[in-house]
Amino acid sequence: MPASRQGAALDTDGSVTDEAEFGRLTGPYRGELQAYCYRMLGSAHDAEDLVQDTLLRAWRAYGGFEGRSSLRTWLYRIATNVCLRALESRSRRPMPSGLGAPADDPDAPVLAAAPEVPWLEPFPDAPGDADDPGAIVASRAGMRLALIAALQYLPPRQRAALILRDVLDWPGPQAADLLGVSLAALNSLLQRARTQLRQAAPAEDDLVEPTDPDRLALLDRYATAFQNADIAALTRLLTDDAVYEMPPVPTWFAGGAAVAAFAASRAPADPSALRIVRTAANAGPALATYRRGPDGVHRAHSLQVPAFDGPRIARLTSFQDPALFPLFGLPAALG
Repeated sequence: MPASRQGAALDTDGSVTDEAEFGRLTGPYRGELQAYCYRMLGSAHDAEDLVQDTLLRAWRAYGGFEGRSSLRTWLYRIATNVCLRALESRSRRPMPSGLGAPADDPDAPVLAAAPEVPWLEPFPDAPGDADDPGAIVASRAGMRLALIAALQYLPPRQRAALILRDVLDWPGPQAADLLGVSLAALNSLLQRARTQLRQAAPAEDDLVEPTDPDRLALLDRYATAFQNADIAALTRLLTDDAVYEMPPVPTWFAGGAAVAAFAASRAPADPSALRIVRTAANAGPALATYRRGPDGVHRAHSLQVPAFDGPRIARLTSFQDPALFPLFGLPAALG
């Protein structure tokens, strides 16, 4: 690319496209590229960085883009290569339930946080084509936290093959070309990925709109019970085999009664010390928790991402990382 790439890029017909025009051309794909990188890496922060890297590489190489594929396909090819390279030096992002057995005593002290572990992270939202309801449903289904966690068990190229074919519904020849393999090799990758995913993935939770009134009402009841340390109410809202995890804390709990007892034991004695705000994560409703400090200010504490089973909550992942709040457009403190 000539020196003009710092202020302009050559279009495929030889005309000059400045930086603003390049941004206009690639801007519509930024959200879905970020979701794609998140599915590959399991980290919203890493996904943001890798999309920046993808667009920078695309900008530098745009003069050589000959239009033999669509701009979207070309960007996905760059993003895939960027993700595969990143995964060469990174281990999978686990959840606490993937590293050991659940704790036996909800009243016992939990293990110390393990910030050195690259834990799985939530994602603020799932992009979708507002004019294509089917695409929105598919995009949301491909963002479930349980699926992202299960994808982490797949080798990188299997992961990419499965995301392209089964989540994004790319045609086989197009996905094979993007990965630089034959169609037969792609199908082999896909078959192995599907087999391993069935072994790693838990039962699917119900997929609903993030604004579904029944789910929001259920979460409101949970938030009230949690604030009030109401064990009986929490138990009624949870499935019998409910799971509660809280990365970066390795300790986790299984069983509705144990989860309710632990949640109630960790709630402040004064309900007003907690403020809980609705948000959305991984294509579903979620809760942001703020805890009051000695100065009376409620500061960011955790993001709780639920999974549902009918009218009850089957899993709660409470991400104890205030650094996630800006990604969700949430303030660090509440007035």
